Amino acid sequence: MAITVDEKSLKHGVLSLVVTLVEVIQEALERQAVRRMEGGDLTVEELERLGNALLELDEAIEEIKADHGITESVADLHRGLDEVVDDVVDKLVNPARWAEEARR
Repeated sequence: MAITVDEKSLKHGVLSLVVTLVEVIQEALERQAVRRMEGGDLTVEELERLGNALLELDEAIEEIKADHGITESVADLHRGLDEVVDDVVDKLVNPARWAEEARR
């Protein structure tokens, strides 16, 4: 049986996934930057460079999303990933709930 693939849709989906993953990594970098800043681990120059780099990354991501019309699909995918992470964290915090779901 032959599979028909819409090339435009495939590209849109893959690009949405890649941009979403870059956003997730960016969020982790921002959290780490805040920790290092609050811990006093960064010089003023390092803080400035880091802030500028994160701002440039954010601007580039927003431009890519706008240029390719994937803003909404990235937001949807990001929400979906957030729900998965929330579910996993909930199961780790509440192992009884996890065991109950496994019995079903």
